Amino acid sequence: MLEIITTTRNARVPVTVIGIKGEIDSSNYKVFQARAEETIANGARYLLLDMKDVSYISSAGLRVIHTLFNKLREFHKDVNDDELRRRMSAGAYKSPYLKIGHIAERVKEAFELSGFDVYIEVHPDVQTALESFQPFAD
Repeated sequence: MLEIITTTRNARVPVTVIGIKGEIDSSNYKVFQARAEETIANGARYLLLDMKDVSYISSAGLRVIHTLFNKLREFHKDVNDDELRRRMSAGAYKSPYLKIGHIAERVKEAFELSGFDVYIEVHPDVQTALESFQPFAD
């Protein structure tokens, strides 16, 4: 069973923390996606995924994270697509608006093997991740 708890924390910017507990796979990824997209639709512009209690993530769950990255990019427009690809290839880009605050080791391995660590920061805990968010100048 997947459990999702959403809270807003005030850091340098208001950050919506999505705490996830359980496994994210093909049977429940739509619940995760719907909840996260609803959070964005309700105004969240900085997301922190707390995945310390996620014991497994499938490719379906990883696709949700990538979808969230793209949805938030639509609002922030921090770099154009060509610049994003160039900076990601050089290892010089990390999302300023989507971060991971703590990730279980087994899930971290899937995250890294899929290349998500190239463009999404993974922090050792929620507090460190919250402190890393900076205001985005539109």
